[in-house]
Amino acid sequence: MISQPIGTSRDIHLDFPSLSLPPDFEFIDFQGVVRINRTPQGLLFQGDFMAKESEQCVRCLTRLWQPLHGEFEELYAFSYRTASESELILPEDANVDMAPLVRELLLLDVPISPLCKPDCKGLCPECGADLNVSPCEHVLNRAESGSINGQA
Repeated sequence: MISQPIGTSRDIHLDFPSLSLPPDFEFIDFQGVVRINRTPQGLLFQGDFMAKESEQCVRCLTRLWQPLHGEFEELYAFSYRTASESELILPEDANVDMAPLVRELLLLDVPISPLCKPDCKGLCPECGADLNVSPCEHVLNRAESGSINGQA
């Protein structure tokens, strides 16, 4: 791309059934596209990608595949003189490792409190039963005593 005329662009399509981004990120169904545009200053990378990461619901502890999305636009300049405020310089071999950037963007999309579904009922605080499957005797007893107290 470096030797191409200004305005030349190239799309790189990404499709990986599984992807590992060290040290601790594992994804499935990673898909995306990176467009590289040759500009007078350098190579402009524009990316849009999505993946799924294994998470645990904070209420019921069920495993779920959390969809994640990220997009970026970064200029890798030919020299420090033409660099943008991000100060990214194109390496001498012109190979740009996108893994750290993709990892950071997907990490920012991970929810703080993932839920298997918006109305997840969680676990019984006494016996640990999954209340999404069926109510346990503790929840039923609390509901009955609440209705008796409500009538008194």
